[in-house]
Amino acid sequence: MAAFMILFAEQRERHAIRRERVFRNRTQVLDTMQDNELIMRYRFPRHIIFQLIDKVTDEMQPTTYRCHSIPTQIQVLTCLRFLAKGDYLSEIADIHGISKSSSCLVVHRVVNAICNQLKNINFQTGTGEVRKVKSDFHKISGFPNVVGAIDGTHIPIQGMSSDDEHTYVCRKGFHSINVQGVVNSDLRFTNAVCKFPGSTHDSFILQSSCLPDVVSNLQDGGWLLGDSGYPLKEWLMTPIGHPRAGQEERYNLAHCRTRNVVERAFGVLKARFRCLHKTGGSLPYNPQKCAKMIECAIRLHNLAIDNRVPLTEPVEADAGNNHIIAPTVNNIAAAAIRDRLVQRF
Repeated sequence: MAAFMILFAEQRERHAIRRERVFRNRTQVLDTMQDNELIMRYRFPRHIIFQLIDKVTDEMQPTTYRCHSIPTQIQVLTCLRFLAKGDYLSEIADIHGISKSSSCLVVHRVVNAICNQLKNINFQTGTGEVRKVKSDFHKISGFPNVVGAIDGTHIPIQGMSSDDEHTYVCRKGFHSINVQGVVNSDLRFTNAVCKFPGSTHDSFILQSSCLPDVVSNLQDGGWLLGDSGYPLKEWLMTPIGHPRAGQEERYNLAHCRTRNVVERAFGVLKARFRCLHKTGGSLPYNPQKCAKMIECAIRLHNLAIDNRVPLTEPVEADAGNNHIIAPTVNNIAAAAIRDRLVQRF
């Protein structure tokens, strides 16, 4: 009986019809679309997309010698489309002529390659660079000695079932990653921390980053501007809680106008890459992959700022985390610096 079953299985295997491979039509959008259409759909014009392809090609080369691997161009376009629109992967896969499973692999592969090859998030420490940053910030509202504006924002992610799931639930009641960003007056990110769960306080993220050491050791000094969610430091100026009429009110007004660039930067970032915005749903991956996607989007945002790529989407001002009050810590030296600064207003 056993011999009969083995013989029957061998005969059925010989006569099994192998499923024919399907090669989908992959439309070459870079050959058919104008730059304005590419910016609407992929956030970059043709020449910058080609630059990205050139940067990641070596890292994206397939290890297979089969002739039907997905071209690097299709992989980059698939990733940019997902970041830009936050669409379902099945829809993006159909647009680019690949399967849904392939599109999922492609997005993460390109995200990692861009993060590895596009090194454009750098906090300026050179004397000449710092002076220019201070000058640009001073032009906004007359606030002196500013080297960056800092804030945090929540990026929605999908819920998970791990033991630390509760740490990702932010004060607004959804799962998120709390992203810290420092920007210049031109909305360009010079520092970003994308790894902390949504329940983490802004001040904790700041103290865990490299910023305290970097800013406090600048050769000519300088201040970050933060909201009330951050503690007052010798290198971090915050608004006055209950300002008196006159100089203190004018100080708070100048502080608010100057620091507002970081809220606008987050608003532009989320408008440019809708996968980070609440209207795009939430990032449907584990927190580590979500953090990598956020970092990739910030690097691409800086690339767009450097190349003056226009933004075709409406921008909503990002509220940030500015209604969280930092724990009160009496820093006499920092308070004295702020008191002297108030006298300038």
